[in-house]
Amino acid sequence: MKQQLSGVSAAFLSVTTLFFAWGFIASNNDPLIASLKASFSLNYTQAMLTQLVSFAAYGVMSFPAAMLLGRLGSLRAILVALATMIAGCLMVQFIVRYQDYTLILAALFILATGITTLQVAANPLAAALGPPESSHFRLTFAQAFNSLGVVIGVNFGSRIMLGEDVLKADHAPITNAADRMIALAAVSQAFLLIAAMLAGLMIFIWLWRARIARVAEAYEETGRGSVLDALRSRWAIFGALAIGLYVGAEVSIGSIMINFLNQSDIMGLPLETAGFYLANIYWMGALIGRFIGSYLLTIMRAPVLLGLAAGCATSLCLIVALTSGPWAGYAALAVGLFNSIMFPTIFTITLERAGVSQASTSGLLCLAIVGGALLPYAVGQMADKASLSASFFIPMTAYGVIFLFALLAAVRRERPPGFQTA
Repeated sequence: MKQQLSGVSAAFLSVTTLFFAWGFIASNNDPLIASLKASFSLNYTQAMLTQLVSFAAYGVMSFPAAMLLGRLGSLRAILVALATMIAGCLMVQFIVRYQDYTLILAALFILATGITTLQVAANPLAAALGPPESSHFRLTFAQAFNSLGVVIGVNFGSRIMLGEDVLKADHAPITNAADRMIALAAVSQAFLLIAAMLAGLMIFIWLWRARIARVAEAYEETGRGSVLDALRSRWAIFGALAIGLYVGAEVSIGSIMINFLNQSDIMGLPLETAGFYLANIYWMGALIGRFIGSYLLTIMRAPVLLGLAAGCATSLCLIVALTSGPWAGYAALAVGLFNSIMFPTIFTITLERAGVSQASTSGLLCLAIVGGALLPYAVGQMADKASLSASFFIPMTAYGVIFLFALLAAVRRERPPGFQTA
């Protein structure tokens, strides 16, 4: 029995490296946005296209990734995802020399399709590597390593892409090709290092594939069903809405945080210092919250904890929108702590209650992330037309809907007849 438990733990911990990897890579979008905004003299709406193409990949690839998962199984789908991500990083190396923002967005789209496939395959795999009753804990714990990757990734990206030796000391827009090439060379360097990390991870997963496969066979579902089955489940659709709003809100806040803290009426921080705050307070809060949340999920029901977190995040966004000064900055940074458990709890609540195959449900939940693309775009529009502070009303509304999802899940302990499928 002890040997079996050890095998399950080893397999699960090896899968957590995947969560670390995509957190590390996706978080580089935050300093990348600030870098590209300066390099190409973009407004906020244009800069947010960096996030929009990442979200677009979820819309294009989520159901195909679910089909790939159903056909190849988790491990092969994960290896395909990692190879695609490496290809996207290497494309950046060739594209930056043209100093074309559109071409950079195309390379980021390829990278994002790999991340999408990885999420579709890895989330249900982590939830399945052990007894069903501990799936909430397991996925939240795995997501803690995703947050660890985010914290390290933002620090990594900020140091390489936002340093004073890369951008102008006053962080003014870059107006000549020579300075732009210096900034883009830093972007190229960052993504080359990311490609090397992914290659190492791909080798690691390949070497551990047999052990992970043995554990997965014992716990994963056997019938995968149609990739479209989730569209018949109301819980799956509601969960997809909640996932999309959560990701949109979290990414929107992270994307504008550096520029928000840079404002003189908030904290007046230099961009690189603001990137440090983003990494070590906002994203570190998510990391700490996921470890705390992993424990709390052993003594609390997941819907109750989710409702508390969503309610606090809603209140903090309201404070940011209505105030100014350092306290508004600290309130914005504190949202990260309450974001922490939202994705894994929404995901596992939905998997539990959808009543259809996990591959189909996972595909729909990842597809829903594309819906979150509307939030960064809307936040950029609000920032351009009103202010960065006022743009926090948008994530506030998203967290309010997540609170309603948690409330309904808390009231309805089991899948109620008539709510399981449409």
